[in-house]
Amino acid sequence: MKFQGTAEYIATDDLTIAVNAAVTLERPLLVKGEPGTGKTELARQVAGALGTPMIEWNIKSTTRAQQGLYEYDAVSRLRDSQLGDERVHDVANYIRKGKLWQAFDADEKVVLLIDEIDKADIEFPNDLLQELDKMEFFVYETGETVRAKHRPIVIITSNNEKELPDAFLRRCFFHYIRFPDIETLRRIVEVHHPGIKDALLTTALTQFFEIRDQQGLRKKPSTSEVLDWLKLLLAEDMTAEDLKAGGANSLPKLHGALLKNEQDVHLFERLAFLARSGR
Repeated sequence: MKFQGTAEYIATDDLTIAVNAAVTLERPLLVKGEPGTGKTELARQVAGALGTPMIEWNIKSTTRAQQGLYEYDAVSRLRDSQLGDERVHDVANYIRKGKLWQAFDADEKVVLLIDEIDKADIEFPNDLLQELDKMEFFVYETGETVRAKHRPIVIITSNNEKELPDAFLRRCFFHYIRFPDIETLRRIVEVHHPGIKDALLTTALTQFFEIRDQQGLRKKPSTSEVLDWLKLLLAEDMTAEDLKAGGANSLPKLHGALLKNEQDVHLFERLAFLARSGR
């Protein structure tokens, strides 16, 4: 099982090497990078390319590791016992399988995506060490041990919002998705907007990288945002000349797709004012 990228996902050589190394080592692949650089989409494309189902566990700040294994609904069991329901005699009726259990119980190898692990509490990764390492866990309420029928391909994403524990990092194969250079970005754009005119694309990407490289920017626009911006430019039937019309120091057309807070908008407005006044 080798991942080489797909027609819908431009994967760099170092990224395909990382995916295949993690599969060979049977270790989780920890993927970091800026938001919007395709980390979540990578898992979907790996699953599609390898012909395996995908199970997606989206992590929130309130997510607990135990939820990935299972949850025991004691309240429902108590209510049913008060109502004389026969289901109450089998505790398994009140066990709700989590995403890890679903992946372990699958009849074929699956891709398990643990998305944005850095959103959870700092202890969350450590609480999954044993389960991801041994590919098994114990269910105390039923006394059974759940073991993976087929070791899943585990892909874990992080936006680098907080540091992950060293013990967890030791068990992962790590890859950082760097922001694509202009040629790689051209290939990505061609996948999403085939046939876009070269003059428009060259001008748009030049302006885009000028924005990303601007000192003092609070949030740099990402790959997904430049794709949205280009979609709007095409919908408005804009040309390269339209983009250049405002001058090099003006706010780009439809800048709301690229600049996502008022501080960054004000930064470019100040730069434009200083350029006009010759300061």
